[in-house]
Amino acid sequence: MWPRRFDSKKNYEELFKKLDTNKDGKVNVAELRAGLIAMGISLRTGEAQRIVATGDKNRDGALDLIEFARYLKEHEKKLWLTFKSLDKNEDGRLDASEIKQSLAELGMDISTDAAQKILQSIDNDGIMTVDWNEWRDHFLFNPATDLEEIIRYWKHSSQLDIGDNLAIPDEFTVEEKTSGGWWKQLVAGATAGAVSRTGTAPLDRIKVFMQVHSSRSNPISLVGGFKQMLKEGGVMSLWRGNGLNVLKIAPETAIKFMAYEQYKKRFSSEGDKVETAQRFMAGSLAGATAQTAIYPMEVLKTRLTLRSTGQYSGMGDCARSILKREGMRAFYKGYVPNMLGIIPYAGIDLAVYESLKNAWLSQYARDTANPGVLVLLCCGTVSSTCGQLASYPLALVRTRMQAQALHASEHVSVRSVLRSIVAKEGFLGLYRGILPNSMKVIPAVSISYVVYEHTKVWLGI
Repeated sequence: MWPRRFDSKKNYEELFKKLDTNKDGKVNVAELRAGLIAMGISLRTGEAQRIVATGDKNRDGALDLIEFARYLKEHEKKLWLTFKSLDKNEDGRLDASEIKQSLAELGMDISTDAAQKILQSIDNDGIMTVDWNEWRDHFLFNPATDLEEIIRYWKHSSQLDIGDNLAIPDEFTVEEKTSGGWWKQLVAGATAGAVSRTGTAPLDRIKVFMQVHSSRSNPISLVGGFKQMLKEGGVMSLWRGNGLNVLKIAPETAIKFMAYEQYKKRFSSEGDKVETAQRFMAGSLAGATAQTAIYPMEVLKTRLTLRSTGQYSGMGDCARSILKREGMRAFYKGYVPNMLGIIPYAGIDLAVYESLKNAWLSQYARDTANPGVLVLLCCGTVSSTCGQLASYPLALVRTRMQAQALHASEHVSVRSVLRSIVAKEGFLGLYRGILPNSMKVIPAVSISYVVYEHTKVWLGI
């Protein structure tokens, strides 16, 4: 039996009457929000709607007394079970070390200082431990039941698609895996990536165009490159290669997710409980596995992006032409620099994101562990951009090797391509096309986030 406060019908009725301001025997979203705020209980955006939606069994848009009491009773049971699972030493109180340990078991490493800040957001009496009553008061009218909600806030989510799918895959909680929410989030992320890549395709094509064709002897500016492409193929030519770029999202995401789960099991002796280093290794290998499987699509995408008007009739014609003229090995041109680029991209991306996350938790997590949309988007954008900048020279070498047949290059190895670029163009030559690449980050993140959120609603997440 769990300790309770509102465990009698009388107490539930008293609370219900306070919230039912118009005395119609029902509590709607507006009454619930206003009543809880008047009681000093702060709600984040959408929480009142989620509470009513969860407890509203007859779907009339409000809670009657029976629905209200059932919701509180069931929610309180979940809170008690979660509290007991977090209370590692079974002393009836949660301290910072227990919060840190519990989050680590869910795949999220935080500093002791950050754990203390999270504790402070729940601790009412200021003694730096949380008892059952404090835990219950904090979460009773919060649809979240446990610290897994913090994981949902701080997941380095796949909705931030800036064109390169090399980041460490998302962590899914046990609840998400058992309820089927994981595949809906993957679908939402893939949809967001497709729309985002389509919206920023012109900038992606000019980036590839500058990576391959721009040099000291043949400088191509952003405006000049667009003029050349428009003159050669018209407005629709700006989207060349985008179809395949979108098409490869689904297989790459699916393969990466399945491989990631398998690698995690191999690296961890405790199933899904992985440390940051193990997560990095599993994520990097999953990315390498996915890239290996879909790499021929990467080569095709580059060739289709750089093709001239009438050169190929479609993806099939392009693939047949490469196979006939260059052989099967041509589908893996640039494979080595692509694999080498995964480590710096994923490593720096993860390290920067973890550092920004811990910095925010240490400085600002006083009232809530929810950082808000703007902070999450900024952290994800900055970390992804840093990872992309670190691996950009290898990405440029990969693109040039993929496009070899188009400009009759004699280079055949990563070293020779790097030496040639530095010798002819200097160190800055390794960053050809970085301007359009940087310009597409903010619109790509903005589009993918908005589409991701709308797709989640449509899928019922």
